[in-house]
Amino acid sequence: MPAKSRTYQHPKVSAALAAQTAALRDTVRDLCARPDAADLLARPTRLGEWTVRELIAHLAVQIDWVPAHLGDPLEGRAPLDLLQWVVRVGTVAPLLDAQAREKAAGEFGGAPASVADAFQRAAAGLIAVLAEPGTATPGRRFEIRLGSMSLTDMLVTRLVETVVHADDLADAVGSAAFPHERQALAAVTRLLADALADQAPGGAVELRIPPYAVVQAVEGPRHTRGTPPNVVETDPLTWIRLATGRTGWASAVDAGAVSASGERSDLRAYLPVLG
Repeated sequence: MPAKSRTYQHPKVSAALAAQTAALRDTVRDLCARPDAADLLARPTRLGEWTVRELIAHLAVQIDWVPAHLGDPLEGRAPLDLLQWVVRVGTVAPLLDAQAREKAAGEFGGAPASVADAFQRAAAGLIAVLAEPGTATPGRRFEIRLGSMSLTDMLVTRLVETVVHADDLADAVGSAAFPHERQALAAVTRLLADALADQAPGGAVELRIPPYAVVQAVEGPRHTRGTPPNVVETDPLTWIRLATGRTGWASAVDAGAVSASGERSDLRAYLPVLG
């Protein structure tokens, strides 16, 4: 059976997103205050042709999306759940790329201090909206090009953006591990684990990502008791990198970041899961 979309609690999601956004704001501010900030902004990233400046601009677009569109009228788009979003978000990649490049050439095209100020404005806008009591109205919908989502689910997609791209940013500038908010990291880990179970349904392999998630996936004999014959175990950030195509399966296994036992435990055919 395909996985069902997990239910996320709005207060926890809002608090996690506010904290993750604040950590990103501080990271961008500190980066832009460095003597070599101009060179850092021009560095390449692991995201194709994007520079650090374009990555920061993309993050600002994603952070600002909810405040900018919260009051938009509903247009009757088909309902979209989180597992569907994971599969389909890749179809709007050209649009997201164009938005990032336009933003990087405009509001984020100036000196490092102006980049920090622009990102601060975007972060402050989202944090303010998340603090408004009316934002958590039960059943509130939010429409994007891919469909109509619950507002809570939309905020979970912002957690994906801020966690995944914060890791991209840390990688690009060679900094220490990003201080991810714990609940943000947990939510993204669980969503991408559920996506594997949805896209490769079955019970032949048990994927363990302590301390946040355990799912069964891959067609074949289902494990019911005792030690599973096929087990994959890894840490949250390695799983997120695998699930989003930042890390290859073989390299993660060779580096000891993934433990895989059993003849069906090779998951490379099912990765990445994020469209």
